[in-house]
Amino acid sequence: MSLHFSSKKVTKAVFPVAGFGTRFLPATKASPKEMLNVVDKPLIQYAVDEAIAAGITELIFVTGRSKRAIEDHFDKAYELEAALEAKNKQDLLHLVRSVKPDNVDCVYIRQSEPLGLGHAVLCAEKLVGDEPFAIILADDLLDGQPPVLSQMLKVHEEQEGSVLAVEKIDPSKSSSYGIISGKEVQQGIYRLDGIVEKPKPADAPSNLAVVGRYVLSSKIFDHIRNVKPGAGGEIQLTDAIAALLKDEPVFGYEYDGVRYDCGSKLGYLKASVDFALRHPEVGEDFAEYLKSWSLK
Repeated sequence: MSLHFSSKKVTKAVFPVAGFGTRFLPATKASPKEMLNVVDKPLIQYAVDEAIAAGITELIFVTGRSKRAIEDHFDKAYELEAALEAKNKQDLLHLVRSVKPDNVDCVYIRQSEPLGLGHAVLCAEKLVGDEPFAIILADDLLDGQPPVLSQMLKVHEEQEGSVLAVEKIDPSKSSSYGIISGKEVQQGIYRLDGIVEKPKPADAPSNLAVVGRYVLSSKIFDHIRNVKPGAGGEIQLTDAIAALLKDEPVFGYEYDGVRYDCGSKLGYLKASVDFALRHPEVGEDFAEYLKSWSLK
């Protein structure tokens, strides 16, 4: 067993949701980007469902001003539930109540300034404590069976170290991602020996890019505190991970699933179409509609 590995079960997940969502303005002027719907569920609900399916029971949201809608979404809606009950709309009542199971707690903490992902994660330190924990970025809608975070927690347990979700990308896009380097120790699992934030294609150490899922040792907080702020005063989580991997094992895991980059308009539209085609209520009719378009 590695020196710093904690055998504690991962029960906490951090959701950094304080960003402005500028790529979706004006839709995100007054509403959080995480509340954008893919068919009939907001992005943050897909992220939370993934966490709950992986056994997470404490959801820690790092929010900012204008994010109240996220808190309201996971809160109990007394008036709505009473109205649905009075009209005997049991299916809808069950749907509303299933947003968050009773055994799952939501905790909210404010990030006072948008100082980067590393800073957002550091805001959750007192709530996480000395336990390993997950980080989920709702912008990345990951569709996998079993859910991607469940896959990662299995790797975390078997490899006894922190785990980053990675995928192979077109090398020309490396400047949009954190890129890892390392040795493949098992199919699709890499022991990191380096990680670089947004390198130019010529400088990228590989074509393996980190996407929005992490399972990290609580030691990461010490390293975040020691990171020197970059452009705009932002503290990069990637820099802290680069320091962490020198102290204890960190792995990249090529997850089994499909990623939709819902931080971009194109990725969001792709997710909306694919999920609509699978939706039990509208999928069949929507497929027919798309076929009619292809005939025009």
